[in-house]
Amino acid sequence: MNTSLRILPTGSLDLVSLGALVHRVDPGIIPFRKSTQWAVHVSGGEFNVAANLSDCFRLQTGIATAMVDYPIGDLIAERVRAMGVRPFYKHFAHNGVNGPNMATVYSDRGHGMRAPVVFYNRSNEAAAQLQPGDFDWQAILAEGVRWVHSGGIFAALSETTGEVIVEAMRVAKAAGAITSFDLNYRAKLWNLWGGPEKAQSVIRRIVEHVDVLVGNEEDLQLGLGVAGPKIAAKSKLDPSVFFGMMDQVASLYPQVKVVATTLRDVHSTNRHSWSAVAWIDGQTYMAPTADLDVLDRVGGGDGFAAGFFYGLLTGATAQEAVNLGWAHGALLTTFPGDTTMATLEQVRAFAQGGSARIQR
Repeated sequence: MNTSLRILPTGSLDLVSLGALVHRVDPGIIPFRKSTQWAVHVSGGEFNVAANLSDCFRLQTGIATAMVDYPIGDLIAERVRAMGVRPFYKHFAHNGVNGPNMATVYSDRGHGMRAPVVFYNRSNEAAAQLQPGDFDWQAILAEGVRWVHSGGIFAALSETTGEVIVEAMRVAKAAGAITSFDLNYRAKLWNLWGGPEKAQSVIRRIVEHVDVLVGNEEDLQLGLGVAGPKIAAKSKLDPSVFFGMMDQVASLYPQVKVVATTLRDVHSTNRHSWSAVAWIDGQTYMAPTADLDVLDRVGGGDGFAAGFFYGLLTGATAQEAVNLGWAHGALLTTFPGDTTMATLEQVRAFAQGGSARIQR
């Protein structure tokens, strides 16, 4: 491995994610106000990474999260088992009136020039009630955990969830695990209790304990308060703006060794140009560009993160890791739902150029 990340060579779990589980209801291309049937996808920005690493990449993963003991919780827990992810649950009882609940995300797919629409019901969400001390991180990490991952969506849920992440990252670093954080800035969530200023006060304290960051230019600006560079991007696939911000990230957070993100130019709901970039130990890497025929775009970024982390965890070169993430994220957009249906062999083939649509 050509990075300075000191990854434990073995462990009972390759990665543990900390975040909220949700169920996404999906009427396909029908808008919700005309829909009569929905599919259900179990999701969560942090869970998706653990699920993808288990199901496609055959690693041992876990999820630390809230679980409500009622039928929707049972449905979600069944999918966690099906993806091979080991749960560390803080259980909550459901009173049938005001929760606590497992969050619902509503998302239609759109089509062509009609964009997808996403809205939430996170009212009285159990995960927002999690607080420091709810998980025995010493016990979880004592078995040997190589990597701990969380994200900005979970951090935005309440006054306590960011503190849960800080607690986990501190213990993880002391135990020798690699730590990662997906900035995943969601204005709808942060605007309820302070906007970018509040986000930065929470996320900066988390990132002090983080080795690997995932996030684009907007995430870095709104979530971390990193000033944007003075250059303008020539296109959505131009990495110069992203790379132009890395000196600031490195000076503010010298322990951060890796920053990565996807690049996406949306021509229509179903036609995207797709690439990815990473800054690793001061060096820059870029994936090829592919033209995607998108079925369901939700989860593509988590798909990238999972493939990228897999490359880093398994000793791939930095360029191979970027390409594996890019390939898996691309494939994920061809399946319904937020988590993977790809095989490792498909990902490797695509990463090595197995598509007529790749432009070198």
